Amino acid sequence: MTGVPFMAIEGPIGIGKTSLAKKLSVHYDVHLLREIVEENPFLGKFYEDIDEWSFQTEMFFLCNRFKQLEDIEKKYLKENKAVIADYHISKNMIFAKRTLQADKIDKYEQIYHILTDDMPVPNMMIYLHASLDTILDRIHKRGRDIEQNIKPSYLAQLAQDYEDYMNEFEILHPDIPVIRINGDEIDFVQNQNDLEAIISLVDKNMNKMNTQKMK
Repeated sequence: MTGVPFMAIEGPIGIGKTSLAKKLSVHYDVHLLREIVEENPFLGKFYEDIDEWSFQTEMFFLCNRFKQLEDIEKKYLKENKAVIADYHISKNMIFAKRTLQADKIDKYEQIYHILTDDMPVPNMMIYLHASLDTILDRIHKRGRDIEQNIKPSYLAQLAQDYEDYMNEFEILHPDIPVIRINGDEIDFVQNQNDLEAIISLVDKNMNKMNTQKMK
């Protein structure tokens, strides 16, 4: 784990990861790493037919996220420059396990581990979660055409997958603080007080990490 502040924000589709990452990157004046989504040429087809297009979709995301993190490590983290990302590359396995067919998942997982075993690990995670109604409402409001065919059942399964993953993450990485934000109760886009409350939690965890580093 790098000693340079490297924060990742995670959560289901439409939960507000990029919006929060943008606001925090401005507040702390640090580099923003945004995941590539709409540039994926397979994504529209994927939402229409998951079984047919899942492998191509997930491989595109994996390779592009790997390249992004490789560049971030060289240009920022190794130069002691902080980074806030609106994703964590381990999300690839969340989606892959949900979407890939049995004959593809083993191959994908092997490639995933080859690419990510030496990738930088965030030293703080923010996990955004909310009810299915809130997620659907936010997806509708942002109006991405490629997301209009997403089935609510898929989003519900994905939300549970994220919950299971984050519970496991906290067990496997007890040294990495996880800040959990309930999107049903907090609206950091419309409410400045909610944003300041999140910033306060981030500051508190940063101070704790700095104190532990000095010991």
